[in-house]
This record gives sequence, C-alpha cells and structure tokens, in this order.
Amino acid sequence: MSGFITTVLILLVFIIIYQIGKASEYAGVLRGEEKVKARTNRVIAWVLVGVFILGMYGIWFCHDILKDRLLPVSASKQGERYDMMLYLTLIVTGIVFFITQFVLFYFAFRYQSTEKRTSFFYPHNNKLEIFWTTIPAIAMAILVAIGLRNWFDATAPAPADAQVVEIVGKQFNWVIRYPGADGELGKRDFNKIDDAKNILGLDWSDKHNEDDIINTSGEMHLIVNKPVKLVIGSRDVIHDVGLPHFRMKMDAVPGITTTMSFTPTITTDSMKLITHNPDFVYEISCDQMCGKGHYSMRGTVIVQTQADYDAWLAKQKSYYSQNMAPTAPATGDSTAHKTDSAKVITMK
Repeated sequence: MSGFITTVLILLVFIIIYQIGKASEYAGVLRGEEKVKARTNRVIAWVLVGVFILGMYGIWFCHDILKDRLLPVSASKQGERYDMMLYLTLIVTGIVFFITQFVLFYFAFRYQSTEKRTSFFYPHNNKLEIFWTTIPAIAMAILVAIGLRNWFDATAPAPADAQVVEIVGKQFNWVIRYPGADGELGKRDFNKIDDAKNILGLDWSDKHNEDDIINTSGEMHLIVNKPVKLVIGSRDVIHDVGLPHFRMKMDAVPGITTTMSFTPTITTDSMKLITHNPDFVYEISCDQMCGKGHYSMRGTVIVQTQADYDAWLAKQKSYYSQNMAPTAPATGDSTAHKTDSAKVITMK
C-alpha cells in the first residue's frame, strides 16, 4: 500500500511540474515572451543566491550538531599524523570548494541574461588550462606524498623492543594471543585447529607455544607509550582489524600474515577523562563484511601502564596449561587409596 501511495505522489509531482511549465507558456503568450523570460531570469538568480547561503549554513549547521559524534583525539602517535593529514586535506579542499562555489553562484547572479547582455563564446585558453591543471596536480602530489609517508610508517618493521600481540579473526569474534615468558609466539598449523582445545591450531611440538596466552573474548591489552606489533591473521574469511581510536586498520586474510605497528599514547582511564565518559572503551571493529554475524564482531582494547599490564599478565594462565597439560591425580583420591591399602595389610 505504501508503495502505491509513493508512486501516486511521484506522478502528482510530475503533473504539477508539467502544469507549471504549461502555465508559463500561456503567460508568455499573454504578456510577451521577453518580459516573462526576464522576470524568470531574475527570480532564478535570486533563488541561486538563496541556495548558496542555505548551503553554506547547512554545512556549518550539520558540523555543529554532529561534532560531538566525531572520534576523540587520536590515541596513537601514528594516528596524530593521520589526523594532521585529514585536517590539511579538509583545509585545502574546503578553501577550493568555497571559492569555486562562491564564484559559480556569483557568476550566475551577476551575469544573468538581460535584454542588454548576450552570451559570449569562450571555447579555449591554453594558459588557463595549464594553470588549473598544474595547481591541483601539485596539491594532490603533496597530499599523496604525506599519505604514503604515513602508510610506510604504519607498515614499517616494528622496533626490536616492541610488544608483540597476535590477533586472529574468525566468524564472528577476535582471538588474541600473547607470547609468554620466552617472548616468542609459537608456530600455528591450521590442520590442528580444534574449537574445543586448540582454537588457533597451535603446534605443540614447538615449545614456544607452551607459555603463550590466548584470550577468546576479543580483549586486547596494550602498554601505553610502548610500540606494539600486531600479527594479524584469519581462520576463515577476510576480516579487517579496525582500530578507529588509533586511526589504524589492516586486513586479516586467511593464509596470509599481515602486520601493522603503532604506539598507544593515551591509557583507557585517561581517555575516559578526556571524553567525559566513564564507560569509554577502545573498540576493535571488523571493517569487512564477513558474514551474517558481522555486526557482532566487536573487540575491545585496554591501554594501561607497564605496571598494570604486568599485574594483569601475571594472573593469566597459558593456553597449554588449560587445555593440554596432563592432569595430576587428586590429593583426596591418593589419600583414600593409601588408607584402603593400609587396611588390607592390617587385615592380613
């Protein structure tokens, strides 16, 4: 029913526009075509002035009411450079946009058609073509150079003392792995994946796996002001590690290991104060459509001091100890067994 009503309304709009056009033709016949044309030109010229003013006001108004929905300040050193690049781009393109739109609407108003003015045919000017081709090309080259510098910085090898964290996407959550006391992540083999006891397919023949810590809740712990290297992978389809508060993102591709590195600069507790939001959390989003549960693929990042991170890490148990370590017989069962044996000996 709603579709039918919409169709009828669209038809009515076209009919009204058509009738307005016919009315203009009849008015032209009755009052003279030239007079109607001159009056129409004046009306259109003033309407364009109004459109320009309303458009500029609309841009400001939308920014004013939506600015609270923007991301807070960047929480990484690399993100600060990305923000600088964004602001520079907005300033350059904003100035060009305002000038060109002002000139466009000014010319439409100032040089509107009148009885005393005729159109001037101006087909080509080599100097003008060179000018408005060269200037944008130079501006674009500068912006691209800044972008490439930031990209190379994000994908460059991490410092030797960087924190290493592995994040693996699977439908539909993130799995986080930290190296243990040996500081190295063990090898993985997708053939050994078992959702019950080996969610990442760790190769237990590699001793480096025995102290690795795995968090299946998607919660990542990072150390403030310390570079971190993210080792990124996927168990099934293409995901994307999106870290909007750090201005970072990288695809998680099955069968291929990707990496990115950055340096967190603001702890979670400090960002709560900056945003005036006691419930603030850094988020990990999946920025690739990865299936019907894509909407639920959300993780969190906790940025903390070295001392807080060490205290948290000390409480964690290795994945091996929780799933593969041999279970010793219970003390109570052993005592009962010894008591029963003593009774048998006494009876003999």
